[in-house]
Amino acid sequence: MGERLRAVRRERGLSLRDLAKRLDVSPSLISQVETGRASPSVSTLYAMAQALSVSVDDLLFDEVDRPKRASPAPAERRPFPVQRGTDRSTIRLASGVTWERLTTESEPGTDFLYVIYEVGGASSPEHEFQRHMGREWGFVLSGRLGVTIGFDDHVLEPGDSVAIDSTMPHRLYTVGDEPVHAIWFVLGRRTMVDDGGGTTPVQRP
Repeated sequence: MGERLRAVRRERGLSLRDLAKRLDVSPSLISQVETGRASPSVSTLYAMAQALSVSVDDLLFDEVDRPKRASPAPAERRPFPVQRGTDRSTIRLASGVTWERLTTESEPGTDFLYVIYEVGGASSPEHEFQRHMGREWGFVLSGRLGVTIGFDDHVLEPGDSVAIDSTMPHRLYTVGDEPVHAIWFVLGRRTMVDDGGGTTPVQRP
């Protein structure tokens, strides 16, 4: 990820200090991410992608690492449909969060992920929230996931699901002493309109 971040930053004509100022972080943090000595938090990752006008997927995953096809495919052929569990592209972010991509190739405007929150893991520090373009849906497989959306707190148990307007400040974090395993889908890069329905975002099984 560091090499891709550096390449995109330079393509945009931004110095380390320029990008750090846009993200409200230190230039040394950007430098450490680019050299592989540090990983960004989920919230910082989304901020980087937004500041550089690229998708999160573009920063995280290198398409040359995708599973190889049995034979060369014509240019017009669609991406290989099957993603094997042993070949998933994986990245560990700061604060104990791991993302594994569930598609063989980048899907424009979407993120389809297997997410692991380690014990004590969180998408952002305790008193900070993330927000980004799009809408996201999550389904908890195991563990207990805390979800704060605006001023509302929820705890998701296995089998629970959640839908979030990603432009709302939100934070995800492990509750208890068991890691959280979940499936996450983000439809991004556009603003979702609030329908004013006022329904709860959490669906119990």
